[in-house]
Amino acid sequence: MSWIRIAPTVDIPVREGRSVRIGTESVAIFNTGNGFLALENRCPHGGGPLADGIVGGSTVTCPLHNWRICLKSGQVERPCETESPGVRTFRTRVEDGIVMLSTDDLRAAPQAA
Repeated sequence: MSWIRIAPTVDIPVREGRSVRIGTESVAIFNTGNGFLALENRCPHGGGPLADGIVGGSTVTCPLHNWRICLKSGQVERPCETESPGVRTFRTRVEDGIVMLSTDDLRAAPQAA
């Protein structure tokens, strides 16, 4: 598996997200307080920037229309009646105080809707 360096862990405060652009992909990296999780930086509803959302536990709430997305699975949790596909997630790890992102996940085909 290949990894890319994203940011020092201290640059992403607890319960906040940061966006990074890697090629054509915009990725949101979140510090949950228990680790770092990453997903596509776009809400499946209106394309809102998830990195700017409010983190609570293992979810992020989109800043545009309050849709709640699970940071672990990328699935929509609210509104729960939606049939909307989720967003892609990406594996992360921390190495020597640096958040790393799996480049294998970036190359993988997007999830089917």
